[in-house]
Amino acid sequence: MSTGLLYREISKTKSEKAVKIAVSQGDGIGPEIMQATLNILQAAGANIEPEFIDLGQKVYLAGNSAGIDSEAWDIIKRNKVILKAPISTPQGKGYKSLNVTLRKSLGLFANVRPVAALDPFISTGHRNMDVVIIRENEEDLYAGIEHQQTSDVVQCLKLITRPGCERIIRYAFEYARVYRRKKVTCMLKDNIMKLTDGLFHRVFDEIAQEYPEIKSETQIIDIGAAKLAANPENYDVVVTSNLYGDIISDIVAEIAGSVGLAGSANIGREAAMFEAIHGSAPDIAGFNIANPSGLINAAVMMLAHIGQNEIADKVRNAWLATIEDGYHTADIFKEGRSKKCVNTQEFADEVIRRLGDVPRVLEVSHLGNGTGKIRMKEYQRPKMHKSLVGTDVFLDWQGSDPNELGSKLANLDTPGIKLKMITNRGVKVYPGGMDQTYCTDHWRCRFVSREANTSTSGLSYPGISYLQVLSLLTKLVIDGYDIIKTENLYEFDGQPAFSLGQGE
Repeated sequence: MSTGLLYREISKTKSEKAVKIAVSQGDGIGPEIMQATLNILQAAGANIEPEFIDLGQKVYLAGNSAGIDSEAWDIIKRNKVILKAPISTPQGKGYKSLNVTLRKSLGLFANVRPVAALDPFISTGHRNMDVVIIRENEEDLYAGIEHQQTSDVVQCLKLITRPGCERIIRYAFEYARVYRRKKVTCMLKDNIMKLTDGLFHRVFDEIAQEYPEIKSETQIIDIGAAKLAANPENYDVVVTSNLYGDIISDIVAEIAGSVGLAGSANIGREAAMFEAIHGSAPDIAGFNIANPSGLINAAVMMLAHIGQNEIADKVRNAWLATIEDGYHTADIFKEGRSKKCVNTQEFADEVIRRLGDVPRVLEVSHLGNGTGKIRMKEYQRPKMHKSLVGTDVFLDWQGSDPNELGSKLANLDTPGIKLKMITNRGVKVYPGGMDQTYCTDHWRCRFVSREANTSTSGLSYPGISYLQVLSLLTKLVIDGYDIIKTENLYEFDGQPAFSLGQGE
């Protein structure tokens, strides 16, 4: 399995100067698995110098709601490489996810999670599984922009950008090219979310044309996830957006044998962070029974990233040999297959004993033989003509009859603008709605030019001015309507850049 990363050229020369690494020991089982991992790296001859930083629960409870202090930021910015054990976010209001903060603040746009089967040594029904999930790491619903708008309705904004799509999709194809992967599969839901996931799909098709030697395909995320779980051997590299990627990366890790085995890399142009994909497991903290494999594999990816590929191979091959020899922690131990159930430090000791060995059955790691570099293009913003053609006004209205609301809004004295439709939870309820449609107190009211063609599909939208929108909003406020928010409707290069209501 290829686990190398890259914005850095894969080097065959050893640096005499140790690479400084920001190291967070984390919470829960974090200190135990980090110590085991660092012991292995030291024994293997990794040329690194850890600089320890405090992240997570200790910092949160000291009164810092971000979970990270200025000293830790300074070390991270200076070193640009982080090896991080799992952290805990205290329960209660006011605490944001530090993992998301680190990824977004440092521009770590690519989350890379390689997963390969270790059959027959760890139980899985998928002997030939060898998948890399490449997940967009900064956008989508994980932007965390949420609002309560009425007593009935809350919203979360799904943000997908063209530069974000281009970066992650190009990274996936570049990763496939460098590591001789044969296929890239894109998973999305553009049959429903035609603008957001539709943009991801269009960019995927555009960039795939630049890599004719690599097979490309797209799948709808729901059936794609099902097929991935049932037949992972049919997949090679999978690229997708943030939420989908979070879900399917855990799926493939679990069906490979255990989420506790998988490492993760978060890659940006200037910095990188390496971590296990599992949580801090406070229920078993302090018992010295946690499996350090996820963090060990993350450390292997880190070594590849900083150019210490031979050491990365040495650690990876010793870990594989330990798995083959049946020295397993409790989470993967099985009578009749495993030789001995070992604790966290004993597992690390067994890996250290096998440094220099290679697996006999599982695929030997050969990162030290590779060369290559992922090449990323700078984003070029396209020039597009943008015109305002309408506005969606969202109202908190306590009535229940959409025809009542529609009649009132249709008779507003709004020069140049008219009501086109009203939706509730995305479904058109005026004009011509269904009596059976359940309505909340959250109403989207679409206004367009009085010259717009709304007799058929409503695809002809003459432009309006923002002064007309302001006049409309002023009239609504004067008439006592509770305006939650507005979303302006635009055309780009003459094409509508907004979705129709269901039934519109």
